[in-house]
Amino acid sequence: MNIQTEVKTADNGVDVEALYEIKKALTDMPPAAQFTWRASCEWLGGVHSKSTVEGFFGAGAEQSHKAPYSVEADHPGVFAAPDNAATPVEIVLSALASCLTGGVAAVAQHRGIQLHSVKAQVEGDMNLHGILGIDADVRNGFSAIRVTFEVEADASKDEIAAVIAQSQKRSAVFDIVTNPGNVKVALA
Repeated sequence: MNIQTEVKTADNGVDVEALYEIKKALTDMPPAAQFTWRASCEWLGGVHSKSTVEGFFGAGAEQSHKAPYSVEADHPGVFAAPDNAATPVEIVLSALASCLTGGVAAVAQHRGIQLHSVKAQVEGDMNLHGILGIDADVRNGFSAIRVTFEVEADASKDEIAAVIAQSQKRSAVFDIVTNPGNVKVALA
């Protein structure tokens, strides 16, 4: 009896072999897996600010990006602001979408699924009575977040759903948004 196995290949721009090598190295040397990410933020006036990321600690040493990256935040005119940039909560939604989308690409690559298009739509519901101090019983953050994917790929709907589920399972930003962490705010 001759059994043939179909080997799927895909090129979604993710170097799975390099990721396996990194995973093995971090498994063999657990302290190297401890990372500290950093961002600095500077007030630009009003509620407008600019955050910059450049260096971080990981793999047992100080690291740096190939260039500093910046993200500006502001508020729209309905908040009596000049609307120079996305709001901080929109940046959180964008980070969630980016993390999940990157995960979809990586998982699909690992599973040999060729992607043609991936789009994520993220919505977050918020009652401003909380952040404006109108009602102390209303939380400041999102009461609900919805992420909807549109994916075109050489795969069945069930295979794509499994890729999205695995991306969600391994997403750092999904974990940050859905599980409260230990955040400390202090004056230097």
